[in-house]
Formats: sequence, structure tokens, C-alpha cells
Amino acid sequence: MSADQAVSQAPQAPQASQVCVDCDKASLQPNPPASATTHPHHPPTSQQTPFEPPSPSSLEPRITIEFCDRCRWAPRAIWIQTELFLTFSVPILRSITLQPLTSPETGGRFRVWVYLDDRVELVWDRKTEGGFPELKILKQRIRNLLQPDLSLGHSDKPSTRETEGQGTATSRTLPAAA
Repeated sequence: MSADQAVSQAPQAPQASQVCVDCDKASLQPNPPASATTHPHHPPTSQQTPFEPPSPSSLEPRITIEFCDRCRWAPRAIWIQTELFLTFSVPILRSITLQPLTSPETGGRFRVWVYLDDRVELVWDRKTEGGFPELKILKQRIRNLLQPDLSLGHSDKPSTRETEGQGTATSRTLPAAA
């Protein structure tokens, strides 16, 4: 059998049976011309799909990652944000906010907060924990708050820090903001 025949006989990936309405090219309609009275910062909205901003309560549970921007920790915060979204998809986790900090009193800060319906939990603080979170430990702490019975696969195995007695501290509970 030639290589061309082998490729043509290889199983094909199944086609997606559903397409998001917003992604379906057939459902797209050209935008009507903007009127002269339309504010340049507020594009006209469609009457068929009115715009409603998300309410704060619809964004919980959510996470905020605050980090010192002067220390150039944005790439680390973005990486952690991506990993957490890949592990905890909607509806387990609804939002992850990155909050860069630049004031002198927030120098060196890297904290991860979980906002639940009734409380706020600090799950990591670089200064009190002695460094950045090992992703495995961070995922375990967040999982324990959001959905304790969720399996994290290989991230459920004990990490190096845990076997050495580090990183096993629980999160700290703070009252929820009104």
C-alpha cells in the first residue's frame, strides 16, 4: 500500500454537529450603517440580540490573580489563568480576572483569590508561602473550594512540596464584599 493510499484510508475526524450561533457564518448579517448620532465609543446594538452586561453575581465562582506589574509577572499570571481555565471550565469557574498592581506598597505581590457566593478565600500569597505556587498545589486548593469531588488526574498525586511538608496550608476565609 502506498503512502497516498494509507492517508486516504485513515479515519477522518467527525465533523462538529453544532456550531455556535455567533460563529455560524450563515447567520451573520451585514451591520447597518451607523447613524450620524451614534456615539463613536458605543457601536449600535442589534435589536434582535440586546446587549446586557454580566451581573457580578453571574460571575461567581470567580478568581482574581493580583500581581506586581513592576516585577514583570504578567506572563506568569496569564499562564496560570490559562491553566486554571483549562482545568476548571464553566460552570465550575465563570471568570478569572488579572489585576496588575504598580504601587510601592504592592511591590512583589502575587496573590490568588477565589470569590464564592458567600465568601472570599485567599488561596495563595507569594510572600507568606515563600514563592510562586506549584500549579498542582494551586489547582488542588481551588478544586477543594469549588468542587471537592472533581478528579484532577495527575495533579491529584502528592507533589514535592507536599511530601516535604510545605504547601499544605489551607486557604484563609475572608468576608465577602458587599
